Amino acid sequence: MKSRRSGFSLIELLVVLAVLGVVIGVGVPLVLTYYSNAQNTVGAQQIRTILNQGRQMALDRAAFVCVQVPTPTQMTLYLNSTCAGTPWVGSITDGAGNIALQAGFTVSASASPVFDYLGRALPPTTYTVTNTTTGSPLTVSVATSGRVTIP
Repeated sequence: MKSRRSGFSLIELLVVLAVLGVVIGVGVPLVLTYYSNAQNTVGAQQIRTILNQGRQMALDRAAFVCVQVPTPTQMTLYLNSTCAGTPWVGSITDGAGNIALQAGFTVSASASPVFDYLGRALPPTTYTVTNTTTGSPLTVSVATSGRVTIP
C-alpha cells in the first residue's frame, strides 16, 4: 500500500506567500493615502465648524460677526464688521479670544468674511488649510450666501 501524507506542499505555501505579498504591497499604500486624506479633512472640518459658528452667532445676535485669521494657527471672531476691537471670548477660545487650530495644520485666508444678521457673508472667502506634515492643502469656501463648503 501506498501511504499518502496530508498537508501542503512547498510550492503551495510559496504561492500563498506570494499572493499575500502582493496584497500587502498594494494595500499598505492605499491605507496610508486614506489616512493622510482623512487627516486633511479633519483640519478643514474644524475651519468649517468655526466659520459656521460665526455665522450662527450673527444670526442669533442679529449683528455682524467678522472672522479673522490673525496667525496661521489661530482664528478669531469679532462682534463687529471691522475685525477690530476686542475679540469674542467663549468656551472655545483662550483668554485673548483666539481659537487654536488642530496641531499639524495651518490656515490662510483670502479675506476676512463678515457675516450679517441674515447669515450672508461679504466678501466671499477661500481658506486654504495645509497639513504641515505632508504639505497637502485643502480649501474651505465661504459663499456670499454664507454657505461654508469643503469642495
